[in-house]
Amino acid sequence: MSKAVYVATNQAESGKSLIVLGLMRMLLGKTKKVGYFRPIIDENKPNGKDNHVDTVLTHFELDQTYAESYAFTGYEVIQKKTENLEREIIDTIIDKYKVLEKRCDFILVEGTDFLGEGIFVELDINVLIAKNLGIPAIIVANAKNKSVEEIIGSLYLTYDSFADKEVKVLSLVANKVNPDIKSELLISMREQWPEDILLSAIPMVQNLSDPTIKEIAEVLGADLIFGHDGIENSVSSFAVGAMQLRNFLKHVKNNCLVITPGDRADIILSSLQANISENYPKISGIILTGGIVPEESILNLIEGLEQVVPVLSVSKGTFETTNKIGAIRSNIYANNKQRIFTSLHTFEKYIDVETLSEKLITFESEGITPRMFQYNLIKRAQEQKKHIVLPEGTDIRILKAAERLLSLGIVDITLLGNTSKILSLIEKHAIPLNTEKVTIVDPVDSDCFADYVQTFYDLRKHKNINMDMAKDFMADVSYFGTMMVYKGHADGMVSGAIHTTQHTIRPALQFVKTKPGVSVVSSVFFMCLEDRVSVFGDCAVSPNPTAEQLAEIAISSAASSQAFGIEPKIAMLSYSSGTSGAGEDVDRVRKATEIVKQKKPDLKIEGPIQYDAAVDKQVGKSKLPNSLVAGQANVLIFPDLNTGNNTYKAVQRETGALAIGPMLQGLNKPVNDLSRGCTVDDIFNTVIITAIQAQE
Repeated sequence: MSKAVYVATNQAESGKSLIVLGLMRMLLGKTKKVGYFRPIIDENKPNGKDNHVDTVLTHFELDQTYAESYAFTGYEVIQKKTENLEREIIDTIIDKYKVLEKRCDFILVEGTDFLGEGIFVELDINVLIAKNLGIPAIIVANAKNKSVEEIIGSLYLTYDSFADKEVKVLSLVANKVNPDIKSELLISMREQWPEDILLSAIPMVQNLSDPTIKEIAEVLGADLIFGHDGIENSVSSFAVGAMQLRNFLKHVKNNCLVITPGDRADIILSSLQANISENYPKISGIILTGGIVPEESILNLIEGLEQVVPVLSVSKGTFETTNKIGAIRSNIYANNKQRIFTSLHTFEKYIDVETLSEKLITFESEGITPRMFQYNLIKRAQEQKKHIVLPEGTDIRILKAAERLLSLGIVDITLLGNTSKILSLIEKHAIPLNTEKVTIVDPVDSDCFADYVQTFYDLRKHKNINMDMAKDFMADVSYFGTMMVYKGHADGMVSGAIHTTQHTIRPALQFVKTKPGVSVVSSVFFMCLEDRVSVFGDCAVSPNPTAEQLAEIAISSAASSQAFGIEPKIAMLSYSSGTSGAGEDVDRVRKATEIVKQKKPDLKIEGPIQYDAAVDKQVGKSKLPNSLVAGQANVLIFPDLNTGNNTYKAVQRETGALAIGPMLQGLNKPVNDLSRGCTVDDIFNTVIITAIQAQE
């Protein structure tokens, strides 16, 4: 049984980090505890951390220290080899690996980068490490600007090195492939290697290969004068401003970096003007060379501009600076979320995740972990993409969540609100939202407005609604968004970031209505605790449910639990367990439990039961020793809204649990509510569960 995999290459700039990030997210969705280990890191940077280790630990919030994540720097390995201490190298690596192995279900091990003076021995060291750890390998080759024959040769060199040492190779990945030869390459690869090896080809993704302004600034030791918000801008090319203005402008390209002496005010100002002109492409930034800073009058002029790309100053001359920039290689950093999300999306698009998962995961995990739950949510939503309307299109959090959802290809999105205001916010806050992939609708200007008004009037005229009132209602984004769902123009709606729960739900209750046989709309939160996911209901909608309503909430919550991959064990919570207590409140819970047993005899349910007896095995065994639920409940039904709302918030705040929801239950079509204090992550997760609801 394999508990780890080794990701290796045989040359620099292979894009190995893309594979590592994708693998880590895949593994966290399949196993309870995943560790990350990099036996040999690059030389420690000025901040004291290797970028690979820092990015993985930070982004995936792994429960391990930086020191636990590596064994040696490249320099230390060279020194020990010089002193004939190779055995000490392997022994130390094994010791550190075993420490992680005891705590983890699976470990992702990343090989070296083939940078620096030790390149000639790196392949042998990587093979030796994988061999001594007894783990299989995934090999990644840099296919940039290479022919099919060159790529095959590069892969063979590394494959044979591992195979000769009897290290099992699970997968071969050609990365940064010219798209024109991708199909030919895959055919050729299949002819060369056995069928049990997973073969993949990933085309060049330009914005992963291009360095950012931040990376360039760090290499050059540049001072940032203006434009901090654009520090993560990608640089695809550079243009040197040493010629006359009319000639220089011909060389400006999209995402280019302008390099010019600091006293060339004409080049500086024209570059900034070109950036906002519809007749010229966008630039990434400006580098001022020679240690020259523009005069105060020029600086004042730039400072007053509404849009300013990063403007940096360096002490070196134009020629030396240009040469340095040309040699800078791109990296993925922990705080560059856009590049990380692009990597994850690219991995899932071009790697057969399910086949690779079967090769890697040779054991079954019990239960479902939060990481596994979140991973499964994203995968399920992507399997059948749905269209979600977000009525609060002028909220920054909504726009940021929409960008992330679209970049991962999870859903299609319509934003409601004033179009010019939404576009202005996207530009002002530098949100990389692709406006060609999102639909923006201003309700009153919509082609559907008249039809929606008529439909609403027909549905509500028995409630004394007239046409003028119907127009007013449809001008409201919540009503308009709900009507989109009702008419089938959207599959679901998520709102509440700036509106009350009542404002979000009322339209749905008025004309979307409840499912047949359902009399009460309720909600659940998916509470992602440290080692498990529990379903809490109802914590957001029903204030004081009757016994019959409480039973209905329990049945709906069990169905939601099953729909999201959690086999329900229901606890009907009260202040007493079993037959020990009496009183109106506990009797109501007892009656609700009996109703559920009568209506759904196949469900595992216990009630009344106290919270500790429901979730703690020892307490549950002592209070209800014969129960199939006590101590292992994962669907917890609260007796009223006061108890449920306070409990979920207390658990969330005190344990750091992620609360996904609330997800509304009982409506004919999915409409979900957000808290006005929601985060971008909350919106992201709620849209995903709404999309999954729409699939059913």
